[in-house]
Amino acid sequence: MIINGIEVSTKLKSSLRTKVDLLKKQGTHPCLATILVGNDQASSIYVKNKHKACYDLGISTKDNKLDSSITENELLKKIIDLNNDDSVHGILIQLPLPRHINQFKVINTINPLKDVDGLTYYNAGLLFNKKPLFIPCTPLGIIELFKYYNIELKSKDILIINRSILVGKPLSLLLLDRDATVTVCHSKTMFLEEKLKVADIIITAVGNRNIFTLKEENVKEGVVIIDVGISRLSGKVVGDTDFESLLPKASWITPVPGGVGPMTITMLLNNTVKAATRKSFNLLDI
Repeated sequence: MIINGIEVSTKLKSSLRTKVDLLKKQGTHPCLATILVGNDQASSIYVKNKHKACYDLGISTKDNKLDSSITENELLKKIIDLNNDDSVHGILIQLPLPRHINQFKVINTINPLKDVDGLTYYNAGLLFNKKPLFIPCTPLGIIELFKYYNIELKSKDILIINRSILVGKPLSLLLLDRDATVTVCHSKTMFLEEKLKVADIIITAVGNRNIFTLKEENVKEGVVIIDVGISRLSGKVVGDTDFESLLPKASWITPVPGGVGPMTITMLLNNTVKAATRKSFNLLDI
């Protein structure tokens, strides 16, 4: 009943490693450039983990650490330089950005062909029209978990607790395209408990145990639970779920850590390899 994201990501990375080796034999060395603005500890750890995953797969990286005082124009120039760097296939901006920088403007300065996070309005528009180029990594990872475990989505009532451009919005489109009935909830949603009790699949990405915990009494028997949240509770990394109490009631459930997290990083690698492959075969149209 436990969805093992580490197992699934390991198998997917094995296939990706083969693709990386083939690309290198053809003279293309996949490369991911990351941009981290400021020295937020959590963001620094996330970027470090992404670099390690790239290294393990044979993907090269370019690490751009920028001071939090950087101006918006300076940051935009850095992105444009990476857009024009033919050795770079993917560009990732670690979010959040400092408040004085326009996140929308920064993200949409990335060349859509190098937007391996799938966040530019161009890639979002392609996803909206069922013609995705790059799909945001966490939603794509969740879909891969459903595929691996043969979890049926068609005609299921799926409740997502998140409306961000990173998770909730793109994931709702992916699920709708698979004939699910999707409800997106958020901090202003009324009667959330009633909605939870009738959902066949619950995907929760709140990330704050002080304001939300999914418990056994909130769900129906046989529910599928995908936990994207990350919090610290009594010194431990936990998700949004009261995991132990939900185990007897859920048909499938992801742990935290070891569930969605490994899949998010693996999908970033997948998108980077895809970008390098498109460049290798000169598929530069969108």
